[in-house]
This record gives sequence, C-alpha cells and structure tokens, in this order.
Amino acid sequence: MPHHLSRWIGLAGSVLLAVAAYLGGALPHGDLRPTPVSIWQGPNGPLIIGLWLVGTALLAGAWWSLRDRAPSTRWVLVTVALWLLPMLFTPPLGSRDAYAYACQGASYSAGINPYEQGVSALPCPWLDTISYIWRDTPAPYGPLFVVLSGAVVSAAGSLAGSVALFRLLAVAGVGLTAWALPVLARRCGVPPQRALWLALACPLVPVHLISGAHNDALMVGLLIAGLAVVAARPGRPLPLLAGGVLLGLAAAVKVTALVVVPFAALAAIVGPYRIRALVRDGAWVVGAAVATVVAVTLAAGLDFGFISGLEQGGLVVAWTSPPTAVGQSAGYVAALFGAHIDALPVTRGIAVVVLVAVLVWLWFRALRRGEPFWHAGLALTATVALSPLFHPWYWIWPLTVLAATARRTRWFALVALVSAFLVLADGTGLPRWSKMPGAPLMTLLVIVVVVRLVRSARAARRPVPADRGAD
Repeated sequence: MPHHLSRWIGLAGSVLLAVAAYLGGALPHGDLRPTPVSIWQGPNGPLIIGLWLVGTALLAGAWWSLRDRAPSTRWVLVTVALWLLPMLFTPPLGSRDAYAYACQGASYSAGINPYEQGVSALPCPWLDTISYIWRDTPAPYGPLFVVLSGAVVSAAGSLAGSVALFRLLAVAGVGLTAWALPVLARRCGVPPQRALWLALACPLVPVHLISGAHNDALMVGLLIAGLAVVAARPGRPLPLLAGGVLLGLAAAVKVTALVVVPFAALAAIVGPYRIRALVRDGAWVVGAAVATVVAVTLAAGLDFGFISGLEQGGLVVAWTSPPTAVGQSAGYVAALFGAHIDALPVTRGIAVVVLVAVLVWLWFRALRRGEPFWHAGLALTATVALSPLFHPWYWIWPLTVLAATARRTRWFALVALVSAFLVLADGTGLPRWSKMPGAPLMTLLVIVVVVRLVRSARAARRPVPADRGAD
C-alpha cells in the first residue's frame, strides 16, 4: 500500500472511531455493567459496534502496512498528528479511567490519602461515573500522578474540564516520546522513522492514550526521555543524573517504570562492563531515580501505599493475562473431574516468582552480551506478560522501547494489532465475555512459547561442531 494512501485510510479510521465515541463511548453516565449483547441491543448499537470495528480495522491496517517502511521522520510525525486530532475532542474511548483519575484527584485535594481510602470516602462528586469495583480500592498510581490529578481537578472544577486536562497531559507525554524516541533509536542503530511509526502510529495510542487519556502516556514519555538522555551522554555524571531523575518521575507516575532502571545503569557505563564502572556511572542513574521517587512521595505528603495498590489488579479476571489464563484453564480441567478449585492465586503467585527470576536473568544477560536498552524492552515485556492483569494500553510500555531497539518487529507489533480489538468503544472488555475458548487458547500459547524458549536455550548451549573438512 502506498504510504500516502495509508495516511488517509488511517485518518478515516480515526474519524470513524471519533463518531463511535460520541454515539457510544465511555460516556460519564453510561451503563456501568454493559455486555456486548446489551450494547448491540441498545440505542444505535449495531452502528456503534460497526463504526468501532471498521474504524479500528482501518487504523490498524494502515499502521501495519508501513511498520517497516515509513518514509521519513517528518512524514510520520505529520501523519500521527492527523490521526490523533479527531481524538482530542471526543468522549473517552475504551476506558472510564479518566473519571477515576478525577475522583482520586478530588480526594487528594480534599486532604484524603487515596492510598488509604477509596474514592467513595469523600464522596467523589462524580462517583456514579466509576465502575463499582474501583470505588473502594486504593489508588495504584504513583505520587506524582496523584499530585497532578489534584491540580487538574482544582484547576478544572468540573468532570469535563478534568478529562480535557488529563488528555492534555497525555498529549504532553506523547510529545515527549516523539522528541526522545529518535535519539534512543539512533543510539541503538534503528531508523528513527521506523521507531516513531511503530510506537506512535499504533492504534493503541490514539484510542487509549489520547482519547482514553491514560496516564501511561506521561509515564512512557518520561521513561523514553530518561533512556534517551542516558544513551546520549553515557559516563557523564550530570546527564546521567538528569536521566535518573526522568526515570524516577516516570516511576512516580507508575511504579512499573522502575523495571528499566537497572538496565539504564548498564547503559550509563563507558567501556567494558565492570563492577567499578557500574558503581562509577550506573550509581548516578539508580541513585537519582530512587531519590526522585522518595522525594516526590514525601513532598506530596503521601506514603508508599501505591505499591500495595498494585494488588488491586487481581480483582479483574481476564484470559489476556497469561498467568490468569493458566489458572482459569486449570479450574476448567479440574471441573471435568468434579473438582472445584481456584487456581488463580497459585498461578499468579508463581508468575511473580518467575518474573523476578526473568528480570534478574535479563540483567545478567545484558551484562554479558550488551544491548541494555533492548533487554530493558524485554524486561517490560515480561512485566506485562506475567502480571495478573493485562489492559491493551499496557502493551505500549514495551512497544515503545522495543520500537527503538529491536531488529525484528513482527512479534510485538502483532500483539499490539490484536490488542487494538480487545476493548469496545464504551470500555467493555471482550475477554471478560470470551473465557471459553480464550483461556485455553492463551494457555496453549504459553506452552508453545515456553517450549520454544527452552529449545532455543538448549541450542544456544550446544557446542559448535568442528569443521570436519578442515585440514
């Protein structure tokens, strides 16, 4: 497909999604317990689903067609701006999280610690816009975003104004990514236009980051900026300190950003990887990142409750999380023999242990083989894959880093492509209504991936046979 045709096809898809958002997006007073059937039977149901499906397909197809052949950086940035433009003026698409942000901001502005009490304690003036499951749970977001949420609500004074300001924060995050990603890509030997296209033209960005106003946009922007500063000035204390501060700010939005800090410490080293060099150069990055998180937390008058708040993700059961799918499948198999078990705590607990082991292994692998930024992307991939909950916009974390570091793009681009179709316009997650066959199929995929990884590891350990034909 010619690149100019892809641009206008993607724009058409974005416009159709904007119309779907107005007709049946995540509206403030919409149905909090919708199903695909109730949406279809509701007002304009077939039209809403049709617009969502065709719009997503056009946007995803245009992105996929140019994933390895974007013409230039400027062309990509103009195209991305065109695709994002319709999303700036729509109701939220695909999620009601922006309303939860507003309520948490209102709680913080009223002097309530959102890590200790849910938004129903205020009560939030917009409580009826939030799904019931999240009304009494603590905030899982970092202290920087809690402070920003309070400032947004105080400045806006209304729900619509708050959503608009949260969307501007998301635009700022995307803009920061657009500025920093080419720097990181060049340092990693990847064409910057390819990296920008994969990361910012992905359909997850206009739908979930901009229209959905997710704070992941700000977190990713700060994270990529931190990595870019480290990549551009390794071995120099002040730039490394600045890079660590940016990574700390990213973690103060969402704590999962800390996963990349050990890899950034390796990237900070000039010359061979040695313990002395790691202490000399990497300590600037690690120290600055940790100190920033602590300083922001104390300055906000909060505690570290956002860490325990991450446990609330376990309340949602969806097969798009591999450990959750394995637990569901174990329960289904047990039911065939008349037993009723809840395997989710076991499989999710095992996944946490496996995640820690994988992160340690990836760090030592980067220490031996180099390419710390590539391994940082893999670390984020493992973090998303082994978490008890998967939302489509979570995939933007590894996608953005991998876009600037990976040689092969098909596998992570394919995950993003599939993820774009997992949530309807109003935020209804299709995985909740497709546990069968979703969970068994995901479990089968986990088995296939594990077998291939084991075979690959064994093949890498085999000694290379000597050339018998040599003299």
